Amino acid sequence: MMAGMSTLLTVLDALDDLPQACELRERTCERLGDTVVDVGCGAGRAVGELGARGVTAIGVDLDPAMVDAARARWPEGEFHVADATALPLDDGSVTGYRADKVLHTLPAAEPGRAVAEARRVLARNGRAVLVGQDWDTIVIDSDDAAHTRAAVHARADAMPNPRIARRYRNLLLDHGFGDVTVEVHTLVFTGAMILPMLGTMADGDWLDEQTGRARNDRLFVAVPMFLASGTRVD
Repeated sequence: MMAGMSTLLTVLDALDDLPQACELRERTCERLGDTVVDVGCGAGRAVGELGARGVTAIGVDLDPAMVDAARARWPEGEFHVADATALPLDDGSVTGYRADKVLHTLPAAEPGRAVAEARRVLARNGRAVLVGQDWDTIVIDSDDAAHTRAAVHARADAMPNPRIARRYRNLLLDHGFGDVTVEVHTLVFTGAMILPMLGTMADGDWLDEQTGRARNDRLFVAVPMFLASGTRVD
C-alpha cells in the first residue's frame, strides 16, 4: 500500500473510531432493510458492519485504491469501482441506500443525478440516507475570528459542492422521495487529531494558535453533520 494511502487510512480510522462517529454511523444504518448499497464506501467500514448483522451490503467507491483497501479489510464484502451517478445495480434491486460524506465531492448538478440514481436502484418503500457536513457551518474557537471566518469559507469554496448538505431535504423531495426527515448531529473535537483538517484551511500564526490550543487542551471544533432520509414511495 502506498505511504500516502496508508496515512489517509490511519486518519480515517481514527475518526471512524470516535464514539460520536460510531453513533452517527449506527444511526445512518438503521432501517435500511436486507440489501444495502453504500455509496462512497471508502475502506468499507459500514459495509463490514452491515455484513456482520446479516445484511447484504454492497460498497461502491470511485477511488480504486479505496476499493482495494476495502476488499483487503472485508474479503467477504462486495465492492465495486463506480460513480455515484452510474451504480452497477439493477433497477429496484436494493432496500437501502447510504451516501456518507459523498455529495459534496460531486461537481455541479451531479448530486441531483446521484439522488435520481438512488431512486432507480431502490425497491418500492426502500430508504435512502444522505449524510455529510455543510462546509460553511464548521465552528472553530479562535482568538482571530475574522481569519477563522475567512479560512472556513475559503476551505468551503475549494469544494465542488460545499453547501449541498443544506439541500439534502429538497434533493430527496425533488426526486420522488416521501417521508423525508432531517436531523443534525454535531461532532465535537477537542484534541490534536483534528489538526490535519485545520491545516488544510490555513497555516502560519492561525494554525500555530490551534496547535497551541490542542497542546493546552483548549482546542474546540464543532462540525454539524446533516442526516436526511426519505422513502421511495412509488
